[in-house]
Amino acid sequence: MTHFSDRVERISISGIRKVFEAAGEDAINLGLGQPDFPAPDHARRAAVEAIEAGEADGYTGNKGLPSLREAIAEKHRRDQGVDLDPGDVIATAGGSEALHIAIEAHVNEGDEVIIPDPGFVSYDALTKLAGGEPVPVPLRDDLTLDPEAVEEAITDDTAAFVVNSPGNPTGAVSPPDDIAEFARIADEHDVLCISDEVYEYTVFEGEHRSPIEFAETDNVVVVNSASKLFSMTGWRLGWVYGSPRRVERMLRVHQYVQACASAPAQFAAEAALSGPQDRIEEMTETFRERRDLVVEGLEDIGLTVPSPGGAFYVMPEVPEGFVDECIDRGVIIVPGEAFGEHGHGYARLSYATDTESLREAIEIMGEAYDAVV
Repeated sequence: MTHFSDRVERISISGIRKVFEAAGEDAINLGLGQPDFPAPDHARRAAVEAIEAGEADGYTGNKGLPSLREAIAEKHRRDQGVDLDPGDVIATAGGSEALHIAIEAHVNEGDEVIIPDPGFVSYDALTKLAGGEPVPVPLRDDLTLDPEAVEEAITDDTAAFVVNSPGNPTGAVSPPDDIAEFARIADEHDVLCISDEVYEYTVFEGEHRSPIEFAETDNVVVVNSASKLFSMTGWRLGWVYGSPRRVERMLRVHQYVQACASAPAQFAAEAALSGPQDRIEEMTETFRERRDLVVEGLEDIGLTVPSPGGAFYVMPEVPEGFVDECIDRGVIIVPGEAFGEHGHGYARLSYATDTESLREAIEIMGEAYDAVV
């Protein structure tokens, strides 16, 4: 008799996707983290040229094109001052696969993985798929992850903890002192820190720092992606890097679940990384303006809104029934509990859409608020 694995029965369809799929055609969708900028022209051209030249028809090496991995290494040398060997980089099918292989390579059955709560939905699900046990840690009032809370949650069964700054769903940016503390915790407790840095370039207040800058051991693995850095979500090109021994284990998983990342996407990402970078500043400034518009609008409605320092999400505290009322009125937002138990009483809104739609959504959300309070 056929049956389903216990691992897959422990997870369900993402709450984000449930809301997204249920949206009507005319709805204003603030539920999905999809930048509304086109991919850089030079990235698109690189993919087209590679396809037309027949260079993208076959498999690449498991780790990805050497030239792409060199571009990734140069990006991290430039941005973090990390002396990264291109041989210690794996190009993946988006940041999602990078997270998957990092967890699969390091988590045994019954191991604990400490995750932020509320936090990105994949942390919980991927831990369960690996046979591990998620250990949610509540965030501070400003929605940043407290290093002390992480350290207190560590047990003999802890294999890893996840850091995400700038964060999804919160938009919070961890201060450099906290990032340095995460590195210390990984070093002193001999546990892995998985640093999810896919929103690295979208910072309005503070600065992005990586735990790998501060680590004295190899107990940090970094996940990143072209998706949010360059508005290339559909290209599905991410990467993961760490020490040679960690990369070798992650590669074992990657070669069986993916073989290699899409070849055309690799050419496009290489061009995005090594070509003109002016799009980054344009995107960041636009998202900053939208952040200010949304935060001010939500506060005028009467909501309490921790102001996000980065990414393109805001997570206001909302009254009971508010999310459903917004959805019924054609504005799609995600209930906070989709991101963990401690997300209850919040909602996540993405402001990665045009200003006119955001203004209209704020007006409708004001009506929804008045209807439930």
